[in-house]
Amino acid sequence: MPSLFHFAYHVTDLDEARRFYGGVLGCTEGRSTDTWVDFDFFGHQISLHLGQPFATANTGKVGDHMVPMPHFGVILPLDDWNALAERLKQHSVDFVMPPVVRFQGEPGEQWTMFFRDPSGNPIEVKGFADFAGIYAR
Repeated sequence: MPSLFHFAYHVTDLDEARRFYGGVLGCTEGRSTDTWVDFDFFGHQISLHLGQPFATANTGKVGDHMVPMPHFGVILPLDDWNALAERLKQHSVDFVMPPVVRFQGEPGEQWTMFFRDPSGNPIEVKGFADFAGIYAR
């Protein structure tokens, strides 16, 4: 079995987080209490706890865009990435960096998009046609 990551971080409203992660992103909800909720985040475990989200600043240079740092995310097969990009557009998600291809025709060709959850936590989702290119130079 491949390794999975676990990431726990703060959100300001669990019901709002449930609507976003479950309803918009399509993640399956796991265990919860009155102060936290787990989700299957594309095969990985995130644990959302009530509290003050971590501070971010647009200091990461991605092409011509400055993106929030720190951020987290996931890499998806390109078909799944395209489906998620369309789903986010249908839900009128405000993109920090709209869906775009980077390094087209080069090693490491990838599609990427940045957005924030309702608590302001920045998320990047990358898409690859071939996972062998994830670490290509």
